Amino acid sequence: MIEITCGQAWRLKHTLLPVGKMFFNRFQLLSAVCLMILMAFYFIDYSKYLGEPPNITPTTPERSHVSRSPVTRHLPLPGPCTCHQGSTILKDHLPKEQSEELKQRRAREFQQNKNRTTSVLSRLLFALPNSPLQYPIQGYTVQPLTSTVIPGILGSICRALCYCSGENKLIIESSNLVLLNNLLAKVSYTSTVYHINTGDLGIYISSHVTITTKTFLRHRELKVLLDSIRKFYNNIKVIIADDSLEPEPIHRENILHYLMPPAQGWFAGRNLAVSQVTTKYFLWVDDDFVFTEKTKIEKLVEVMEANPELDVVGGAVEENQFYFTLIYEEGEENEGGCLYRMSQGKFHSLPGYPQCFLANGVVNFFLARTDAVQKVGFDPKLQRVAHSEFFMDGLGSLLVASCSHVSIGHQPKTADSQSSTYDKYRIPGENDEEFKLQLHFYKNNLKCIKYG
Repeated sequence: MIEITCGQAWRLKHTLLPVGKMFFNRFQLLSAVCLMILMAFYFIDYSKYLGEPPNITPTTPERSHVSRSPVTRHLPLPGPCTCHQGSTILKDHLPKEQSEELKQRRAREFQQNKNRTTSVLSRLLFALPNSPLQYPIQGYTVQPLTSTVIPGILGSICRALCYCSGENKLIIESSNLVLLNNLLAKVSYTSTVYHINTGDLGIYISSHVTITTKTFLRHRELKVLLDSIRKFYNNIKVIIADDSLEPEPIHRENILHYLMPPAQGWFAGRNLAVSQVTTKYFLWVDDDFVFTEKTKIEKLVEVMEANPELDVVGGAVEENQFYFTLIYEEGEENEGGCLYRMSQGKFHSLPGYPQCFLANGVVNFFLARTDAVQKVGFDPKLQRVAHSEFFMDGLGSLLVASCSHVSIGHQPKTADSQSSTYDKYRIPGENDEEFKLQLHFYKNNLKCIKYG
């Protein structure tokens, strides 16, 4: 009894080509017989192994130990996303008389933006299965640290296929090509390293960094901040965006004081200050912070220079680190996605800097790459309730880290440090919160959001 595998039959068929007119009919007949034998074996195998599950053997090279990251396995199916428990359903916060109109407008704007930003590189392309594996080579986006089914993966050899993954090797064997391809359709990809995109420091920090801040009705606190900066960095440039109702003049060397129309808000001031930065980096601080011996700007610059892909690196305020991750699940286009801001969520540490780790957002004390932040910008429509929203707009384009070894102080609150006028503008009202939720629905195309 002769066993002919698929590969042998393929070679046999292409070997038995006619080599001359004298032997043409003989070889043609022999080729036909071989093809009939091949088809007979295929149908026998198909009926014999129709119910047999493929033999899957995962193998790991003995030369190394493979550590597995604690990655949550999640294979999202096409369709609506799932809101986290306690999420705010954004459509419920739309004005009832404008609800349907806003939904239709959002759908039109989303499609227009999609058509404008989608390039030919976004189209899904496949390597044909003559390798012998069909797989996507372009146009497929995966979420970091989440298992995602690979679309269109297909084998063309019916006896065996080897799928390699890093240092691991997965061998799938089956006599049935149909079963093999059914199994390949369930193969998923999981990234184990969080990433979004795959110079030397000079003598003076002032040539690399500008300090920026936004102030409103806190002249006393601003003076304390400026005094503390000059105590440790006597020549660094400071840019102040001031939208106070009655601003007080500041006459100090190397300080740029930009006056705005009154009460323009938090993000409008940030936009103004950052737009005037001419250095590679800027350090953002609040106007009631205070520099201490632990406020080492050069240490943050060192981290950024060692990791050129980083865009933002945050520190600690009063030894307390605040950071968060943004868990986004894409949903149906017309319904929108689901977003969960998880406080104290983080990814892996930075190579060579165990005190630093990747996150999606950090506290109001951070060093940032000027050009990267200017591309994202701060939405000036957000006047009172805004911080996380900047990092939400930068999700997927800004690589963010948080470090514990650099900190800044916070000025103590006193009885006369807060006025009723300041509180009136500083404390957001119900309308501000409602507007923010409506903005998330329309601009960010979200179905629901949860702040955790």
